[in-house]
Amino acid sequence: MKKYIVFPLLLLGAFFAAGCGTKNTADDNSLVVLNYGKYMDSSVLKLFEQETGIHVKLEEYESPEEMYTKYKAGSIGYDLICTSDYMVERLISEGEVNKIDFSSFSNYQNIDPSIIDAARIFDPDASYSMPYFYGTLGILYNTTMVTDDEVSSWNILWDEHYKDSIIMQNSVRDSFVPALRLLNYDINTENETELNNAVDLLIKQKPLVYAYYVDETSDEMAAGNAAMALVYSGEAATAMELNDDLSYTVPKEGSNLWIDSWFIPKSCKNQENAEKFLDFLCREDVAMKNFDYVCYATPNLAVIDALDDETLSDTTIFPPQETLDNCTVYKQFDESTTSLYSYLWKKLKSE
Repeated sequence: MKKYIVFPLLLLGAFFAAGCGTKNTADDNSLVVLNYGKYMDSSVLKLFEQETGIHVKLEEYESPEEMYTKYKAGSIGYDLICTSDYMVERLISEGEVNKIDFSSFSNYQNIDPSIIDAARIFDPDASYSMPYFYGTLGILYNTTMVTDDEVSSWNILWDEHYKDSIIMQNSVRDSFVPALRLLNYDINTENETELNNAVDLLIKQKPLVYAYYVDETSDEMAAGNAAMALVYSGEAATAMELNDDLSYTVPKEGSNLWIDSWFIPKSCKNQENAEKFLDFLCREDVAMKNFDYVCYATPNLAVIDALDDETLSDTTIFPPQETLDNCTVYKQFDESTTSLYSYLWKKLKSE
């Protein structure tokens, strides 16, 4: 799952009230896109503007919770947002997402139907979102400091031998996964006792943690500044290209299978242009640029057909079926559980 943004100023007042699909000069020639950090090749935006004359302003965020807060503040309108599965589900349930007219697309057939079906857990009709990348949450580790056997379990993240050499995700849902699975709890549990037990475990771990990072993790691990890190599979692949001593695994207790997807929010100024951009992202050459840049598993079949066997056999990028079967997609929480998670996260960070 993985990548987020900060949104730009848009037209307010009468223009904003007009809503999606309204035609005016400024709206016809611009899009404001919110995405995770480091989650799109910048050349893609330039190419889209060259081909269509539509300027894309890209802003970034770090976590789905940050994205949600920014969006719900309502002071800025966004035309397109990419975020995690469970947050897409939440915004759909709140009536904040427009349906996408995929019949107008020229390249949507490139998206793997099996990934579209997997995304139905948070978008049952497959009409409100479009898969972008998918992957797993696991441990990136330095093989000169840690053995393969040690990282077979999430327990390694609590090993005092690695004090000040463990990087955790600065993301509430992701950081809870290792603790929940070690306690044999579902990563989508809403049980207050179970969540309190999990945060107690994370508080016990905190003195061992080097830092809570998002986008800095790959660079820190590539530089050899930590022994291991809780990371998304794509981040792991990027870091491993920079340092041959790095490896990645999904522990035996299981983890998260995430599907990051695009959606068109109610704040969109021009649905037609937003859909043009989504269709553009499905095009083989464009999807290949983003795959090469991000290194996450792509749902684009045209890109997959063009990849060499070595890349396709890289289990860090394309997890084997047995790994996928041992992972769970995040589900949205109700308001009370969301508030509890927020409270527990603040409790952890304030310790």
